[in-house]
Amino acid sequence: MAPSPDDTYQLITRQLQEVLGGDIIKAILAEGRTPKCYWGTAPTGRPHIGYFVPLTKIADFLRAGVEVTILLADVHAFLDNLKAPLELVAHRTQYYKKLLLAVFSSLGIPTSRLRFVEGSSYQLSKEYSLDNYKLCTLVSEHDAKKAGAEVVKQVDSPLLSGLLYPGMQALDEQYLGCDFQFGGVDQRKIFTFAELYLPRLGYAKRAHLMNPMVPGLGGGKMSSSDPNSKIDFLDPPEVVRKKIKNAFCEEGNAAENGVLAFVNAVLIPISELRIERLQGKTGADADEGASAIGDQTPFVIEGAPEGTVFSIQRKEEFGGSLHYKSFEELEADFVAKKVHPLDLKTAVAASINRLLDPIRAAFQQDEEWKNTEKLAYPDPNAKPEKKKKVKVYHPPPPGKGKNAKPADAAAPAPEGQAAPTAPTPDATASTAAPAAQEQSTS
Repeated sequence: MAPSPDDTYQLITRQLQEVLGGDIIKAILAEGRTPKCYWGTAPTGRPHIGYFVPLTKIADFLRAGVEVTILLADVHAFLDNLKAPLELVAHRTQYYKKLLLAVFSSLGIPTSRLRFVEGSSYQLSKEYSLDNYKLCTLVSEHDAKKAGAEVVKQVDSPLLSGLLYPGMQALDEQYLGCDFQFGGVDQRKIFTFAELYLPRLGYAKRAHLMNPMVPGLGGGKMSSSDPNSKIDFLDPPEVVRKKIKNAFCEEGNAAENGVLAFVNAVLIPISELRIERLQGKTGADADEGASAIGDQTPFVIEGAPEGTVFSIQRKEEFGGSLHYKSFEELEADFVAKKVHPLDLKTAVAASINRLLDPIRAAFQQDEEWKNTEKLAYPDPNAKPEKKKKVKVYHPPPPGKGKNAKPADAAAPAPEGQAAPTAPTPDATASTAAPAAQEQSTS
């Protein structure tokens, strides 16, 4: 039995922090049409595990029958206050694509149902450029700067390139043909900017869906530019354990707790996704999980009660293992100090490594990806290789060199004459003696 439009809308919008223009999606579903969305990322710094939040949500979109486009915003990456120099953008774009494909496969999301588009494939066209110029005649410097405040790197003297960023992201909705754009709640100002200005160009207003942001390991936003706040997808297991061990996780304090927040935003949703898949609840996405890589079991230990979505394994002498059917239960126990931070950290580090194992393995098996990684993120501390001087042979001038013959010996005799011979030592002495006698008598 096909799900109702209301059920489909609920699936599309569940576990989101905010929805703008939900009526647009409801109207499309009521008409029996297929909604189209896009999610974009600018290939700048190395992606971190906070990306699991939007990438996991894309599974819900596919289950709801939504057509999903992944935008690799290479032009945006260059414009964002030169976070990525132009010569690196192409390599980083390919690195991102390789990584995203591996992450989707590790989540059991069929990549064949995703459309990947590079921004430069259409953002450099005549039509897009003209629309961008038209937008520039409508938008004030104040509005452009305000729209990008949470996304574009803020500096004392902003470059014009950063002011173009929000307008281009708005135009992408039209040129990618989407009904709604999906992104983090940090993009809200750009989304409201698009809702205001696209209709002024004669284009339709789109809906906007926002996922919550994962706090960094030390509190605040998890950021690619802060290595202490994040865990990279390719971090080795020991690095993951060390970063989680050093993360802020004060006993009884659930506020600004990056470890606890990661359970809520990533681990429990992935557990629920896998449990639903085991129950055959994949909706319109019949291929979900068919080509998955890595361990696809939920983060629940053997023997856990039915309905458990997250387990913390402990020895019996410390009270035995803990099982939770919701994040709210876990949070309440943590605040009541029934869960020790060390036990929580141990469980979270183990779960993250389970998530990253197939991605790290895919990287190690892909020589092209490894070469791309070196080009995209060259080691800033690497010493340039010293080029060995190549010896070039330069022939000596005529008559020089160890194998050269004396000039007079080498000269050929005129035709019809005998070649001159070098005087012998005796002949030289006999001619010199009379000359000496003549000089002494004079």
